[in-house]
Amino acid sequence: MNPGRSMSRRSESAEGGTERARALVARAWRARREALESPPTDDATLVAVMSGVEAGLVRACEMYEHAGARSGLSAALGKLGHVALDLDDTDRARALFEESVAVAREAEDPLRLAHAVRHLGQVNHRLGRLESAGTCYEEALDLYDRAGTAHPVDHANALRPMAALREELGDVRGARLMWRWAAELYGSAGVEEGVDECEARLSGLAQAEPGDRGAGEQGR
Repeated sequence: MNPGRSMSRRSESAEGGTERARALVARAWRARREALESPPTDDATLVAVMSGVEAGLVRACEMYEHAGARSGLSAALGKLGHVALDLDDTDRARALFEESVAVAREAEDPLRLAHAVRHLGQVNHRLGRLESAGTCYEEALDLYDRAGTAHPVDHANALRPMAALREELGDVRGARLMWRWAAELYGSAGVEEGVDECEARLSGLAQAEPGDRGAGEQGR
């Protein structure tokens, strides 16, 4: 037996499994998008569609696991988390995002970890776990900052929930800084909808009373 040939075959098999998993994820995500853009008239049909999406993503997770593709597995777990949110199963979503974060740490993929941590922060925020949400947002922003290769939209998408959290906690100055920064990033990427949202939030803060809790803060 030729050890080199055997290793090559295993590598090809893993690559093939990763490609098939990627195709499954793309197909499942397309079905989800179509269902959300043109929802079925009854809830039972929507649940059935989402169950099919979930089944495809679960199968993709198994294939990524078998291929040892940790970054792909983390991404697929995160998408399962979004499906759980679509079905209003917030606790399951949180568990899936936590698993996505853990796998991303194993993969040592900073940008994948930043995405995963950001989504975990958002589900914690939704659950009212504000301290945990803030910790996640801080880590995600730090990862995007240090990576230096993050797409401006990804970076801005991490700033938005942090800005909203600062606003919710009464840190008007901190919120303004975040919304302005997010607006700049969305503008650089040509995402006018994002710019409009940030400017609307800034306009809403324009009349805020001075002396908020974060008045002495100059950044995050």
